[in-house]
Amino acid sequence: MTTVRMTAKTTTETRTVAVAGVEFGWGSSGKLSAVLSALRRRGGDRLRFIGLASGLGRPVLAEQPVERWFDLPEHRSAEELARIVRTQRVQAALVVMDGALAKALRACGVPVVFVDSLPFLWTDGDRPDLPLDTEVYCAQRCVALPPEAARVLADVHRLRWVDAVIADGGAARGSTPTPHPRRALLSLGGLRAPQLTDWAGYPQLVLPAALDALTASGVTEVHIAGNLPAWLAAQLVDSCAHPATTTVGALPHEEFLRRLAECDVLLTSPGLTTLLEAGQLGTPTICLPPQNLSQIFNGRFHSRALGTDTRVRWPKEVFDEDEALALRAHGEGKALDLIYGGIARAADLGRPRTARAVREALVEQLGQLADPPDADRTGTDRTGTDRPGPDWTALTTAVGTAGAAQVADALLQLLAERPSGADDPAR
Repeated sequence: MTTVRMTAKTTTETRTVAVAGVEFGWGSSGKLSAVLSALRRRGGDRLRFIGLASGLGRPVLAEQPVERWFDLPEHRSAEELARIVRTQRVQAALVVMDGALAKALRACGVPVVFVDSLPFLWTDGDRPDLPLDTEVYCAQRCVALPPEAARVLADVHRLRWVDAVIADGGAARGSTPTPHPRRALLSLGGLRAPQLTDWAGYPQLVLPAALDALTASGVTEVHIAGNLPAWLAAQLVDSCAHPATTTVGALPHEEFLRRLAECDVLLTSPGLTTLLEAGQLGTPTICLPPQNLSQIFNGRFHSRALGTDTRVRWPKEVFDEDEALALRAHGEGKALDLIYGGIARAADLGRPRTARAVREALVEQLGQLADPPDADRTGTDRTGTDRPGPDWTALTTAVGTAGAAQVADALLQLLAERPSGADDPAR
């Protein structure tokens, strides 16, 4: 891998880079944080960062040097975006998963490095939403690439496969997780999906069930992280049995990683970035029921890599995973209609029954941490300690961990190929 460094030898002028992540959970913000950290290690002191939209993820990026954030209208005015590009003298952009914004920036004359963390998800129905002609299209490696997704990616003009885009060395596990968990991290992301009219249904079904299961399993300390409003979290915590020490709150990225390294078990809606970060640390992980289409894939990939199923599934009356996967042939939206509709109906009409099923499945999964189904297998965490059960690093090991550095190098290379002031959109 060739590392490109921005130093006084290559440019003496500060270059402005716009950064943005899709308004869908916090995975894109975690990836932006990882890439920005990699840029800083690579001499990014001559880069100036401004943020576009990404209001949801700004708390995650609180420790990053984003000089200023610009809100964009819901229906993103081309004139407003062009004004920001011009007045801020934006010379390149790093965009995670927001295909519409990547296209709009290119229309303003800004070269884009686009990060696609879910390349396995796409079908022909998704082509209009993907920026297939960006200057660099970084697709994150995956456990398996369905043929329909491979056909779409074959039409990317400048495709570059990268490892998992996660923080490198920001945290390290200091102790081996106990097989009888005492400290847990419960993470809910993806709640504010654009197509989701009522995002409260998922936490209403899952959060009390998860807290009750943790309590029944002997967990005494839990932190609830994710994009969950404090008032709703407090309301749901008060409605159920919960560990003696239960805290709630959004965490900056580095603090989230520290908590992830310290806990005995992670319960998470199966967002891919969180699963990969947990894998890098060797943190035992149980996947909560999926919130959306990509999380079905993520949970299956995670279990496939581990060689054992660590997922909690929805009861069939909520929705059938295979039916949702079949519907994606008509575009992601069709599958999401089934998923979101099923969760909403369960929250309105079948909450006690559904929550009970989730709780029982979680108690079973937590019990298997102490008594793994395949006790002859051993895994090795980052401390080098052998212990029975799955190798919790397996998913991350399968796709590599250098993606943040690879994306950073792609952006620096793009800037190096464009002399300062050449084709400047502000001109």
